[in-house]
Amino acid sequence: MKHVLDRPIWSALATRHQAFAEGDILARRYRPSIVPFAATAADDAESLQALGKLLPPHESAILVQTDPIALPSELSAVSTASLVQMVAEQPVGAVSDERVQRLTRDDAAEMLALASLTKPGPFTLEALSLGEFWGVKIDGRLAAMAGERMKQPGYSELSGVCTHPDFRGGGFARLLSLFVANRIMARGEVPYLHAYDSNALAIGLYEAIGFRLRTTLNMAVVRRRLRTAGACVAFENP
Repeated sequence: MKHVLDRPIWSALATRHQAFAEGDILARRYRPSIVPFAATAADDAESLQALGKLLPPHESAILVQTDPIALPSELSAVSTASLVQMVAEQPVGAVSDERVQRLTRDDAAEMLALASLTKPGPFTLEALSLGEFWGVKIDGRLAAMAGERMKQPGYSELSGVCTHPDFRGGGFARLLSLFVANRIMARGEVPYLHAYDSNALAIGLYEAIGFRLRTTLNMAVVRRRLRTAGACVAFENP
């Protein structure tokens, strides 16, 4: 039996994040102003055809699932990667630090700047609509942040963990990861996260605070093929 996190994007868009979805029962995506994630319900021809119709020209989408990623003929993968998915099913260490503060839409521009600099994953000004974000400010500057992104029944994703280069080494990633994970657990949910399988530093940090490897996943950034002079030309850049 498939686990709800084997297709995390689909599971979120079909349940707790359905209000943010575009598409139908075969293929869905988040509104692109929020996050460029898309998924199919299955890998059958009908679902893949629906995915192909869902993605307009000149827009990219990110697909994530445990199964090998299949695409309709009109879409092309412009980059691929392997991810690890980690969960914290047991209580993680409690933290209390008065420097941690809730981030709001007033902080959105600074959050976007930090995410653009450190590249923790797809982040937009509308990311705050998906879940809470928390941060630490030093001398009025946003030094680090972490928050929640995708949500499935019983699960919430820890995401957007990043620290400004000027403030690295202060333990802020660990602090904020624990803080957000504890908030998720306090609601009776299981926190989970994704990281590139090559990011040994991040994986080691998450293991040290109580996360364990659940599975590996395939990721692909896809775009619609350009058709010129009767030929298909795939985009080369994500």
